[in-house]
Amino acid sequence: MRTRLTAVLAMAALPVMAALAAGHDTTPLARWQAEPLTVFDAAEVNLDEFVYAARPVIVFANSPNDPAFIEQMEELAQDGDRLIERDVVILTDTDPLARSDIRLRLRPRSFMLVLMGKDGEVELRKPLPWTVRELSRSIDKMPVRQREMREGG
Repeated sequence: MRTRLTAVLAMAALPVMAALAAGHDTTPLARWQAEPLTVFDAAEVNLDEFVYAARPVIVFANSPNDPAFIEQMEELAQDGDRLIERDVVILTDTDPLARSDIRLRLRPRSFMLVLMGKDGEVELRKPLPWTVRELSRSIDKMPVRQREMREGG
């Protein structure tokens, strides 16, 4: 299982390396727009950059070896199409000592899954891993998502 997660994360880095080589915009937002399943380290991202562009899903843990973190990342890797359809950007933070801006803002206690709306507000906090199906259902109940579905976007 861990090998599969490592492969997913490594594949996410390929478009970024190609963009760097070609001299393209490599801001997190531009990288996400080019490759929507890219997984970002929370320390390299400013959440404000994604306001009204994406719905951040942040996965916190005290270690990348946390079983809940591994399970959550495997769940997210299983159904990327649903995440892409809902404009989800995945961020991770597994280093509490680094004290990233996102960790300081959201103050997790070990493992925590956070879903934010496109407006930049926290919509959901969960102390256990969630499936993409559960996340999708929560997103689909949000007013902005309801409007997107009505307008076909």
